[in-house]
Amino acid sequence: MADTSANRILTAIERLKLGERDAAATLLREELRLGAPSGERWRSVQRLATQIGEIEISLEAARRFAATQPIALDRILGYCGELTSVGRTEEAREEVMRLPERARQHPAVLHFLGTVAGQVGDFPLAEDFYRRAIASGGNVPQTWFALSMIKTFTPGDPDLQRMIDLRPSVSGAENSIEARFLYGLAKGFHDCGDFDRAFATYSEGAALRRAEEKFDLSRLEAFAASLLRDFDRDAVRRLIPSDARDQQVVFVNGLPRSGTTLVEQILASHSRVKDGSEVNLLRAAMIPTVDYSYDGALGYQTRADDPDPWGKLARDYRTMLTARFRSTGLVVDKTLCQSHLMGLLLHALPEAKVVWLRRDPQDAALSCFRSYFTSHLPWTWSLEDIGRFFRIEDQLYAHWLENIPERILTVHYEELVRNSAELIPQILSHAGLEIEPQVFEFHRTQRSVRTASVQQVRNPISTSRIGAAEAYAGHMEPFRAAYFG
Repeated sequence: MADTSANRILTAIERLKLGERDAAATLLREELRLGAPSGERWRSVQRLATQIGEIEISLEAARRFAATQPIALDRILGYCGELTSVGRTEEAREEVMRLPERARQHPAVLHFLGTVAGQVGDFPLAEDFYRRAIASGGNVPQTWFALSMIKTFTPGDPDLQRMIDLRPSVSGAENSIEARFLYGLAKGFHDCGDFDRAFATYSEGAALRRAEEKFDLSRLEAFAASLLRDFDRDAVRRLIPSDARDQQVVFVNGLPRSGTTLVEQILASHSRVKDGSEVNLLRAAMIPTVDYSYDGALGYQTRADDPDPWGKLARDYRTMLTARFRSTGLVVDKTLCQSHLMGLLLHALPEAKVVWLRRDPQDAALSCFRSYFTSHLPWTWSLEDIGRFFRIEDQLYAHWLENIPERILTVHYEELVRNSAELIPQILSHAGLEIEPQVFEFHRTQRSVRTASVQQVRNPISTSRIGAAEAYAGHMEPFRAAYFG
């Protein structure tokens, strides 16, 4: 049985390399049906299922991995984390409540409950959980980071002093743990107006992250160049038209920290919109193109055993959305860097609209540098790399706007926060939605938000973040040199 299971998983990986997503999914379903009820192998199945957008398979594999003997708290919390990642917060809470009372008081469980409370906007409850975690488990670096993200430090803040005192003991910890703590400490300095000290501490954290992985600029440049060269309006006409004519999704695109979560929250406040998030499913649906290029698109439609190959991928994507949101209603997809898939996206989903956020590049760059992203964004760990990445994104934005202008609404963050009464109706109109009063009070909408903007979208629109980079002007030259050339 073990060998047969291993063969199914290995075969699924090979199918995936060939772009055969459906075949890989079929093999994983077979593994669920025939495989053992628990075991270490389910962790691999879970990761593979997540990669191909099979949410239900992924969750069941995570559950079986959590059930593996000996039962371990980190695996149970890992399963709970997977549940919350796809919006199933109540199910995650129920799993936690099944734990023995002693286990529920464990610092890791308290930390998890604090994170969940923060995601739904209950910051006092989140802070209570975090402080209980610290009190019961010592000065946990990850929990101090989490606490720092939901509070505003003030000069003389005892929490900031405790973090300063803790810093020597954190030094030498695992890179990701030490880096996370440093980002939290740097935010404390930032809140108190000590910008030079904040920048130095952010830089230390970023250096630790760079040591884990190098940003592959040349690979990104080559891929972007192929899109700019091959994927224009005339080229799209050589693709078979898609018959997917219903609109189930509004795409919100833009650089991280450019206001995408703000627009997501505005749209999600509308009665016709069920929810939104960084869905991360379109790339999975487009796996049959193999490399997401125009040549890959031509190759896919040649191989496809379907008279409507692009409609088929659109239907796959909608099936994934339905599993993710448990609804067939309109949702918001604000997955990062969908500029890399924009040609495929707009062709497969001919009724879909895009709201593209733009923000002052220096403000956006600083905010990216200051954010500890849990997503895979290695370019954010250096101001030079941020500048290079931004330049590529600018080229892609200009390219898609030139070739598909009727599908894209450009929204400048500064204009949105200064004149929301005018801009919000434009966003709604572009998305095919009528005006409703609650969208202007989006911060009152109760929903889970998992991005770095979790606290900001709980507040009314504010212009306070315009010009944020001015406080760091003396440190921004590496970005300016890379971006402005």
